[in-house]
Amino acid sequence: MTQSRTHNCNELRITDIGSKVTLAGWYENIRKVSKNLGFLVLRDFYGTTQIVIETEEMMNIIDGLNAETTIQVEGTVRERSSKNPNLPTGDIEVVPDAIRVLGKCIYNELPFEINRSKEADENTRLKYRFLDLRNPEVKRKIVLRSNVVAELRRLMTEEGFLEITTPILTASSPEGARDYIVPSRKFPGKFYALPQAPQQFKQLLMTSGFDRYFQIAPCFRDEDARGDRTPGEFYQLDMEMAFASQDDVLAVLEKVVVPVFEKYGIYKRVTPAPFKRIPYLEAMDKYGTDKPDLRIDLELQDATSVLSDTGFEPFAGRKIKAVVVPGFTATRKQIDQLIADVEVQTAQKTYWFRLDEQGEIVGGIAKFVQPVKEKVIEALGLKPGCFVGIAAGTLGAAQKTAGVMRTKLGVLCPEHMDKEQYQFCWIVDFPMYEIGEESGALEFCHNPFSMPNGGLEALEKAEKGELDPLSITAFQYDLVINGYESASGAVRNHDPEIMVKAFNLVGLGENEVKSKFPAMYNAFCYGAPPHAGAAPGVDRMIMLLTGEESIREVITFPMNGNAQDLMCGAPSEVTEKQLREVHIEIRKPKE
Repeated sequence: MTQSRTHNCNELRITDIGSKVTLAGWYENIRKVSKNLGFLVLRDFYGTTQIVIETEEMMNIIDGLNAETTIQVEGTVRERSSKNPNLPTGDIEVVPDAIRVLGKCIYNELPFEINRSKEADENTRLKYRFLDLRNPEVKRKIVLRSNVVAELRRLMTEEGFLEITTPILTASSPEGARDYIVPSRKFPGKFYALPQAPQQFKQLLMTSGFDRYFQIAPCFRDEDARGDRTPGEFYQLDMEMAFASQDDVLAVLEKVVVPVFEKYGIYKRVTPAPFKRIPYLEAMDKYGTDKPDLRIDLELQDATSVLSDTGFEPFAGRKIKAVVVPGFTATRKQIDQLIADVEVQTAQKTYWFRLDEQGEIVGGIAKFVQPVKEKVIEALGLKPGCFVGIAAGTLGAAQKTAGVMRTKLGVLCPEHMDKEQYQFCWIVDFPMYEIGEESGALEFCHNPFSMPNGGLEALEKAEKGELDPLSITAFQYDLVINGYESASGAVRNHDPEIMVKAFNLVGLGENEVKSKFPAMYNAFCYGAPPHAGAAPGVDRMIMLLTGEESIREVITFPMNGNAQDLMCGAPSEVTEKQLREVHIEIRKPKE
């Protein structure tokens, strides 16, 4: 039996009429007219072709098969009497001389209809992902992913970057998320870790004399899933440049990502380079987030001075942030839903009122605002028809809650959100340090390997108490696209003395730095060049290009939201023999 084919199922045209051809693919469905006449759809990776069954012999073969069986069809091309202008092969059909079964589907019923698989439950889709991927709509996103990755490689190579792969088995490193650890067979009680990112290796490449590095790097983090984040494994365009500044890195990435979004994005309008740069503190003050969606034309305003003394207890002694929406036309039901949705997402209550067309304060907390009506109108620049959403609390809580409200108001009010575009911006000047929510102690805010603004002098002043460490910013930057963090990067701290001092402030001494990061510390002592880099997320980039809301739609074999591979059954138990080989004993939690 031969499995060759002369053409694929998207190839035959009117010029092929009369040709003898061999096709192979999946038997998708058949429309039977009689016992010896039917129209079969044959599908492969490339498309579909109609096969006309005109004999009882051929119909008997098909009657014995289940849909999704793979078959080979040998036959003659002829012109269709009823053409389908919606199909590339819609002018022709194939009359078979022979049909052979190449791979039989033994099931009468499928878990879902292939061409409607996206309507199925997600866990079912992931369990039968090999069937889900047969859906042309699902497959197109994976094809797009391949094309985008190839384009990224081409553009990075044109910019003079070398693609270099870095190790997968490495040492555990405190980089913000939980490591996936791998027990060592040869060294009892010791573990490798899967890299959260190639961070240390790419910096070591710069100290090794390589000038420009990149790779499409797999990264592993044991963290919970979200719509825009997959648990376990993800890919990023990892890059680093020697003798480079922040401006150098940002310029390269702008040259790389703009053409990709222009070529492959569903929206044809893309922010031209150079992108707007917004300092972190300004982003929090104006948008309530370090991931602002600039397609929304609304900004936060400070209302503390005019609303804190209204007698409304939740405002007393608090910072108050307001979002003003001119020309607001939503219904009371929509407002109530908005307020409820914000509370669910932030665990914070929000408030509202409106200035109606007659210039009266109405709705929500209107009775508390009424006594200071004129001051509020002037301070917030209100005009008849304005809606005012309000959040109160500590400065950070008020900003973040109002920021969530701003985003939801943009979606609710299409006149204030121009969706059909890609809006890029850089968030820069992140704080070097923060107070940990759980520890209550000083911690690194973003990336411990970043160069602080002010260098060693700033760190020494903070150590002496002459400077608040929370005021120190770092040469760190994020690329934000339509409200999604799409890349993170930094100018690296390549000086051992500055590196040790930076860790001293979070309670780690020089010996601990040397033991936790021995390779980087030692390498930096041998004349490290200044270097900087970044890492756009490939999965998230594809999600934005396709307009999907779930990142799992653009990953070939994703885990579900509970970090399970339902198709292969991972995570799974292993045998006692395997555990003994790596010196592991399972201790199950007490019930």
